[in-house]
Amino acid sequence: MRRVDFDSTAIVSAGYDAATAVLEIEFAGGGVYRYRLVPPHVWRDLREAESAGRYFAENIRDRYPEEWMP
Repeated sequence: MRRVDFDSTAIVSAGYDAATAVLEIEFAGGGVYRYRLVPPHVWRDLREAESAGRYFAENIRDRYPEEWMP
């Protein structure tokens, strides 16, 4: 999946596949995670958020099925 860089202390890059509703996030602390069943508006809102890390914590973490990508 193609990811775009984020200007964030928490998120290095992220990408979204609308066909599969999968959001992929590379975190600054290391690790890449995929989140399934994510609606398109969440991807849009994450990209537009003043703080991507805060948006993730409040709207994505523990809300969507996740998978760690080794």
